[in-house]
Amino acid sequence: MTDLFREELGAQLVQARGDLAAARAAGDDDGVQAYRGRIASLLRIAARHGIDLPHAPDEEEDEDD
Repeated sequence: MTDLFREELGAQLVQARGDLAAARAAGDDDGVQAYRGRIASLLRIAARHGIDLPHAPDEEEDEDD
């Protein structure tokens, strides 16, 4: 079960990063903020469950909070 959970979190993280890149390219500031928050949230969920997902340090916290 843990492996499946890790895979799902990883897949959602990849999707959120892609959505973030698209929002940045479109100049969608609200979308950028939302997807940055989504990424930080996914990383917090992973950490809470002892799952280490590769990420950049600036993805750990939503700087706009």
